Amino acid sequence: MANVAPSSTPRRGRRPQEPSLNLPLDKVTFIIMKAHEYDVKESDTDPDEGSNAIDDGQTDVLAEGHDDPVREELLGAIRSLNDDERIRLVALAWLGRGTYSKEEWREAIETARTEHSRRTAEYLLSLPLLGDYLEDGLAMFDEGIVDDADTREGLNNEDEPMGNMPGKPPRQ
Repeated sequence: MANVAPSSTPRRGRRPQEPSLNLPLDKVTFIIMKAHEYDVKESDTDPDEGSNAIDDGQTDVLAEGHDDPVREELLGAIRSLNDDERIRLVALAWLGRGTYSKEEWREAIETARTEHSRRTAEYLLSLPLLGDYLEDGLAMFDEGIVDDADTREGLNNEDEPMGNMPGKPPRQ
């Protein structure tokens, strides 16, 4: 009996399977929040600075450094993901950046697996708008995050949707 390879074309009447994110949203949300904190930091413009931090208005907090606690938290959060989740996080950033479309999700995952399976956290931190890319990637999967400072989503004072939640009918 000969082995028959499965057909790569979908059977009639069947739609191709919708891509699945398969990432823990709580962890991705934390990474996005830390990435936004990290994204606003600037490189150290005054490495020999020796004055009192209070006199400088605490501006050194916004300077990036290798001993930066936000950087360390972000690296730790990314490294705490398993291998598959880290690869999917890279692919999600690429979707948000526009390198791939949602229809190319599986290709993005495979490319991330071959190109960024080592030192994934460092690669992701090298992306200047990582938080934005991940958030835009999540939106492609109809997912999103809302932090305490985000007032764009939710209900207005009259308990009506604020207009940015497509498909949400007014409350009765």
